[in-house]
Amino acid sequence: MRPEAQVRLAQWAIWLIPLLWAVNYFVARKAPGVIEPYTLATIRWGVAGLLLSLHARAELRREWRNIAQVWYQYVVLGFCGMVVCGAWVYIGAKSTGAVNISLIYSASPVLIAIASVLWLHERMRPSQVLGVLMALTGVLHVIVKGQWGALGQVQFVVGDLWIVAAMVSWALYALLQKLWPSPMGPTARLAATCWGAMPVLLAGTAWELLQPTTPPLTLHAWTLGIAAALLPGVMAYWIYGWAQRMLGASRVAVTLYLGPLYGALLAWLVLGESLGWHHLLAAALILPGVYLVSRAGP
Repeated sequence: MRPEAQVRLAQWAIWLIPLLWAVNYFVARKAPGVIEPYTLATIRWGVAGLLLSLHARAELRREWRNIAQVWYQYVVLGFCGMVVCGAWVYIGAKSTGAVNISLIYSASPVLIAIASVLWLHERMRPSQVLGVLMALTGVLHVIVKGQWGALGQVQFVVGDLWIVAAMVSWALYALLQKLWPSPMGPTARLAATCWGAMPVLLAGTAWELLQPTTPPLTLHAWTLGIAAALLPGVMAYWIYGWAQRMLGASRVAVTLYLGPLYGALLAWLVLGESLGWHHLLAAALILPGVYLVSRAGP
């Protein structure tokens, strides 16, 4: 394919990335009663890890000594990125909606920016401070369902707290990747991280399978797990990395602001979830806030 055609294809493909990641919210909401959270996360990242390892097998074989020397890094990264941001999201989805998940999760770049200031001593511009305040206000607006004047009467949903924990963990995952640079490429590193998560995920799966209320692993359960592995897992990461090479990181990153919109539309069209005014107001705070925090320039 000619270079110009590859660029045009990349320009269209980047609009698929937030849609592919939004599929995970759909999977999370369909999983209760079909497959347990740790089992679902194990299938997702086990299948993804296998496919990624096959693709990067030469690099993994070449770098195995480096991996063995810093094995604990992959365990920590796996816990943050695949256990908390995998199994815990599925736990949260038992009691909160896909719209809430997508909106709360969308504020993770804000926490990354705050942590970069505190840990990496990066500077934050006044516009970024404004963005932080806007985005965090939007997240709280989702959690209190817009009922600031009657906080004592708000029915807080425990699922939202699981998603907040996942949002914090994703920010930690991103920060640790900066603090722990790797000689490996992104595909091999992600594969190693998948395997670093497996001990905790398998332990959680074993515990779930011993519970009398755990549903059997049906074809429906495997379909959800494999869909989560292929669409928001391998395919989304692959398109993201390829599009970055074609178009540059900043042009690709802008489309990720569409994640909450895609997630909300998918929840409305497919899951039948309702959209409240507090969701719209939260989106109006979070998305511009994330843009202000993330944009380059003085």
